[in-house]
Amino acid sequence: MKNFKPVIWGLSTVVLLMVVIPLIRMVLAADPGVLRATVADPEVIQSIFLTLRSALWATIFCAIFGIPLAYALARWELPFKSVVQGIIDLPVMIPHTAAGIALLMVYGQRFFMGKAFSSLGISFVGTEAGISLAMAFVSLPFLVNAARDGFLSIDPRLERVARTLGASPWKAFFKVSLPLAWRAILSGGIMMWARGISEFGAVIVLAYHPMTAPVLIWERFEAYGLKYARPVAVFLILLCLGIFALLRGIAARKREA
Repeated sequence: MKNFKPVIWGLSTVVLLMVVIPLIRMVLAADPGVLRATVADPEVIQSIFLTLRSALWATIFCAIFGIPLAYALARWELPFKSVVQGIIDLPVMIPHTAAGIALLMVYGQRFFMGKAFSSLGISFVGTEAGISLAMAFVSLPFLVNAARDGFLSIDPRLERVARTLGASPWKAFFKVSLPLAWRAILSGGIMMWARGISEFGAVIVLAYHPMTAPVLIWERFEAYGLKYARPVAVFLILLCLGIFALLRGIAARKREA
């Protein structure tokens, strides 16, 4: 018993250091002058805001359509339920360049879905919509799985009680199930947004331009080397760290309230 906490903290520290040391090394190695110029570079600012915005649109879209799917998986006995769950998890397992090619072969302008959307004035190749589509495809599992686990943690008897008191299925969902599962859904949404921000492979296949921050980092590394790619990466990391620390802090305060 005496060694329990030290062992737990020791093992935890190894994992934390594995993540923290490379990030600290990259931040400390960045040239301050180049970093200041990077922060003021309109191309960098535009690409970062494009990345954050596209990931947010992807998260909102998947929340609208993914939360009902998560509820169905948690509450109903569906045919081929394990197959459906496997399909949801598949984007995490396949190479993301392959995911980009798969999306291109469906939503490209030479293919049926691409032509159908093009007739409506919507294009996914080389547009912000395409970036959001690629981000949604690869990061959807984070939101759906978190929401499913949130619904599974709720006692179904609470929903049945609401129904016996006269609540419709919709009212029971919005007044009982959703409020009780919101923490898990919020956590999944944050993780999905974060995963979307970091996406490179699927985005670069479907929409190389306009450039998201990961694509810009790769392009500057290829064209100018590590010196000019590293400040963009540092700026993005520090910005994301601040945003997600703030979001986690807000979620934690609401949990304690």
